[in-house]
Amino acid sequence: MKYVWTLLISMVPLVELRGAIPIGVGMGVPWYVAVIIAMIGNMIPVPIIFFFARRVLEWGANKPVIGKFFTWCLEKGRKGGEKLKEKAGRGMFWALMLFVGIPLPGTGAWTGTLAASMLDLDFKKSVLAVVCGCALAAVIITLATLLGFAAWFGITA
Repeated sequence: MKYVWTLLISMVPLVELRGAIPIGVGMGVPWYVAVIIAMIGNMIPVPIIFFFARRVLEWGANKPVIGKFFTWCLEKGRKGGEKLKEKAGRGMFWALMLFVGIPLPGTGAWTGTLAASMLDLDFKKSVLAVVCGCALAAVIITLATLLGFAAWFGITA
C-alpha cells in the first residue's frame, strides 16, 4: 500500500514528486524505488494536462462555482509561460527543464506542462524537458530527504 500512496501522492498538483519521495521514504519505501514510482506518477498526468487542461480551464473560467479556481489556474499557467518566454529566448527547452527541476512551490510538472501548452510548444520537446526537469527535482529532493532522514533519525541509505 505504501507504494500505491507514493504513486498517488506524486500525481497531486503542487505536491508531486517533491512530496512523494520524502513521504515514500518515510513510510519505508527504499529511496531508489520511491524515486522511480514518484517519477512515473508525476509523469502520468502530463499528456492529459498538455492536451486538455487548457481547454477545460478556459471552459470553466466563467462558471459560477469553479470559475475562480479555474481562472487562478489559467493565470498561474500564463504567468509561468510568460516568465519562461522572457528568460528563455531561444533556450526554451532548458528554461522549461530548469523551471520544472528546481523544487520551488508551483514550479513542477503540472505548471510546466500547462505553461508549455499555453505557449503552444512542441509536445515531444515539452515532455522531454519536463521529464528531465522531474529527474533533476528527484535528485535534489532525494538528496535532501536522505540527508535529512539520516541526520534526524540515524537512517542509512
